Amino acid sequence: MSRDYYDVLGIARDATDSDIKRAYRKLAMEYHPDRNDGEKQAEERFKEVTEAYEVLRDPAKRSRYDQFGKAGMRPDAGFGGFHPDLAEALSIFMRDFGNLGGFDSFFGGGQRSRRTRRRGPDVRLTMEVTLAEVASGTKRTVKLRTLQACERCGGSGAREGSGTDVCRTCGGVGEVRQATQSFLGQFVSVATCPACNGEGSVIRDVCEECRGDGRTRREKTVNIEIPPGVSSNNYLTLRGEGQAGPRSGPPGDLVVVLEVEADDRFERHGDDLVYDLPVSFSQAALGAEFEVPTPLEPITVRVPAGTQSGTVVTARGKGLPALNSGRKGDLHIRVQVWTPPRLSREAEELFERLRDVEGEPPSAGKAGKNLWDKMKEALGG
Repeated sequence: MSRDYYDVLGIARDATDSDIKRAYRKLAMEYHPDRNDGEKQAEERFKEVTEAYEVLRDPAKRSRYDQFGKAGMRPDAGFGGFHPDLAEALSIFMRDFGNLGGFDSFFGGGQRSRRTRRRGPDVRLTMEVTLAEVASGTKRTVKLRTLQACERCGGSGAREGSGTDVCRTCGGVGEVRQATQSFLGQFVSVATCPACNGEGSVIRDVCEECRGDGRTRREKTVNIEIPPGVSSNNYLTLRGEGQAGPRSGPPGDLVVVLEVEADDRFERHGDDLVYDLPVSFSQAALGAEFEVPTPLEPITVRVPAGTQSGTVVTARGKGLPALNSGRKGDLHIRVQVWTPPRLSREAEELFERLRDVEGEPPSAGKAGKNLWDKMKEALGG
């Protein structure tokens, strides 16, 4: 799928959450497989509009999509790449619209909505990374204490040798419906079956370990690979690493929100970095070499003779890597001429002699404007 998500839903880029939901509902109703006799083209369109909706309805995903396009959604970096199959697309539709106006009953979605409820909760984790780790990428190992499938019953919730019976209250659907009549017509309210908690079945003899839930709380180890070039509030989605669903339900996801630790040495502008280099007047006037830090290792930079305060020296490719790309940003070294707050008697005499022989400075305002123009050019505008 190559079309822009906003074009897929037929909405403007500044569309509100209500606009997004309204557009998706209209298109999903139009292309729903149950309304098109399973026609393949309608099914593909239904999955396409669901994919666009699932990204744009989430503020974090939408922000990333607006910034990087579909490249920011690539699953190889763990940033929420999402291409739903038909079952997932139907589940998303029933999740958000299944109980409105009897749609669930119309589309026969009792089984689908129950599948969504059985899914385990997502686990959210905030992880700090250093600027050096942003530059090179890193791997972390974390220990989580979460609900996992019961080892004794294998997640079924039933004692060994025991089985389940169809719930008599809901007839195996997992929901109970009640129709009411008003002057506007008939309305159907749908609620989770209180007898089976939406499972559609009841266990004859529950597992003693998990008491029929199919889950116990245990510790597990998860390996997390963080790609180079990440920024604060980027997130990694580890599919199936969240909490287990009740009674063999599918597990949720582990969502790792990244926060980049501040590094007082640098200003970050996307993939570029700015470093302030203090130099003495004589070093600026005569020129000198300096060792300058980068996120990984120091480099040597030559400041030419006659350098003015505020001049920017750029070290190409010494910034941060771009996410999901081999390109690297630059390190901009901003020269700051240092003026000593106190002078020795000898230094004062030398400066007085220098004052008598040095030339006139440029006209007021001109030098500052030239340096500002150079800085903007170095940082890309």
